[in-house]
Amino acid sequence: MSLTGTPFFATVVALAAIAVVLPLVVWSKVRGPAVARLAARGLMVVFAQVTAVALVFVAVNRDMNFYASWGDLLGTGTYVTAAPDLGPDGLGGKKAEQVREEPKVRQEFVPVDGLGGRVKKTELDGRISGVKGDVMVWLPPQYDDPAYKDKKFPVVELIPGIPGTGKSWFQGLKAHEVLEPLMKSGKVQPFILVSPRAMLLGNADTGCANIPGKVNADSWFSVDVRKMVTDNFRTTDEARSWGVAGYSAGAYCAAKLAIAHPDRYGAAVSLSGYNDPGQEPSSLVAQDPELRRTHNLKHLLKSAPTPPPVSLWMSGAEQDGYLSGTDLKAIAQAPTVVHAEKVTGGHNLDSWSKQLPQTFDWLSRTVKAP
Repeated sequence: MSLTGTPFFATVVALAAIAVVLPLVVWSKVRGPAVARLAARGLMVVFAQVTAVALVFVAVNRDMNFYASWGDLLGTGTYVTAAPDLGPDGLGGKKAEQVREEPKVRQEFVPVDGLGGRVKKTELDGRISGVKGDVMVWLPPQYDDPAYKDKKFPVVELIPGIPGTGKSWFQGLKAHEVLEPLMKSGKVQPFILVSPRAMLLGNADTGCANIPGKVNADSWFSVDVRKMVTDNFRTTDEARSWGVAGYSAGAYCAAKLAIAHPDRYGAAVSLSGYNDPGQEPSSLVAQDPELRRTHNLKHLLKSAPTPPPVSLWMSGAEQDGYLSGTDLKAIAQAPTVVHAEKVTGGHNLDSWSKQLPQTFDWLSRTVKAP
């Protein structure tokens, strides 16, 4: 029975209803010794509490889609088929031109239930990364307009926090509902939105890193997903036409991918992110002190051979993203540009959703249409 499916939700609702009715019907009818009566009534109270908590969790998870499956929830899901050492560029010894010229990755896409039909999903078998997982894609309203039939579109890759799935950006933040009218009116340029699976090893945070023997998350996002998108949709793989955005742990990932791969991304949006991967308790990178040091965004920016030609938008409350942005801004050198924006609101989906018009207005001026 699916964790997010209607049958399971209906079962939990029924159990919660039974937990409420049961004490009303049998409380005074319990017979036996005092200890037995006390135990029976105590079990009814515990049953009611457990089902109430379960109902709230299942309802919130269905709405926000933090966990897509039982494997995600229990930490048993794995989407890694291989994790060889792919080298510092994550290409496994190949050149970018070779990857680009490999046979096209043609995919079948199906609509995602509950998201209006325009959000579609595919199962991608990453040839470079050894990751096999789902990728969700939303096409802007102009994409199917005959007037745009020869036009290519810029792309923004969307990375959720932990826990979270690709669906979190559409069902939780409602990104497509917020942005579609802005794209129709011309206030925001039309982007293709792509949200790949981020939870690749149970509910651990990969930090969007390549860790030989464990996972090649960096190559999944920055190589395999990008190639799949360019092979199936009207876009280009030019860095200037690609942005990446994330919230919470996904915000760290977005900024990291842009800093590490200015040849693949021109801009990044970090909503309530951080510079030190150790701020995420489930981070695989933070388990190794040296990996934690070398994957700190400040270290990545300082140690880059030349300042990367990328633009970063980093927003959040003072201790929840804003100061991380000011820290990076203080060490950034041209052509790297860092904008730090202090905002009100908590560390939650509603706060991040409200920032989408402003951040995508900035992306419209930063990411260039092909």
